[in-house]
Amino acid sequence: MSDIIRRMKDLPSTHLLGTGTPMCSGCGALEALHQIYDVLGEKTVFVNAAGCMTLLSAYPFTPFRGSWLYTAMASAPAGAQGVRDALDILLQQGRLPSADDLQVVVLTGDGSAYGMGMSATSGALDRDLDFIYICYDNEGYGNTGQQYSSATPHGAATATSRGSRGYPGYKKDLFSIWAAHRPSYVATVIGSEPLDLAKKIEKARDMKGPRMIIALSPCPTGWDYDPRDSVEIGKLAVKTGVWPLKEYVNGQVVHTRIPRERPPVQDYLRRQGRFSHLFQAGQEPSLVDDIQQRVDDYWKEVV
Repeated sequence: MSDIIRRMKDLPSTHLLGTGTPMCSGCGALEALHQIYDVLGEKTVFVNAAGCMTLLSAYPFTPFRGSWLYTAMASAPAGAQGVRDALDILLQQGRLPSADDLQVVVLTGDGSAYGMGMSATSGALDRDLDFIYICYDNEGYGNTGQQYSSATPHGAATATSRGSRGYPGYKKDLFSIWAAHRPSYVATVIGSEPLDLAKKIEKARDMKGPRMIIALSPCPTGWDYDPRDSVEIGKLAVKTGVWPLKEYVNGQVVHTRIPRERPPVQDYLRRQGRFSHLFQAGQEPSLVDDIQQRVDDYWKEVV
């Protein structure tokens, strides 16, 4: 653990400070967040809803070299509204030079973004709030033991879906829900595709209005795999078509990566213990076939 803290402290100033609690080894959310912060930099206010990333902080330290605000899980967009309003008043009164204005950034997990925080987020979108919303999506309530969330994929085993068929529901299409509000920008990213991620964060940074980012975040503890495999599993999510990389801008959805030759989805599923029950002897293959068919149907509509 001391070596992790030492290496985090040695990072350049545009990286996370890392003086709080070290995160789980191989955390896909932290992988994406490091890259996002490299682009956004220190002139930011992160409004951090309760979740895995709030574990980065340990009073009196915060995880960022810029500003940071903690909120309840459902309240981050409301907190962002207050911060943005305060900054705008200071700018209007001449008490804050425009060169010192800050980017307001919400940071939540999927439990908040897909579920209990959706009402506050919808309200912020309706008000055309000038902010960036980043959801690190580890497909469950990772901070409390990986219970299923509205982002949990079909068939995955979680702490609250232990049956032989895993989670019976289907992952909510948050991208489309956000796009239906007609914000300035919506994009999906993943830390294992850093060039695609950087381009999208740069684009969002230079816009105004609501800008929404969903980062699929492989989770070794919740998804049950060796932490060293996080990048490869992230790449497989894109290659197999399970995680489409796309963006909504100017009323149009554009895919920034189209996997022309997709490996079978089982190549992605087999790498994760949360899907191991799907491949046990005697298990009917229909669940894997169903997952594959849904992915195939999605890409038929795209290409």
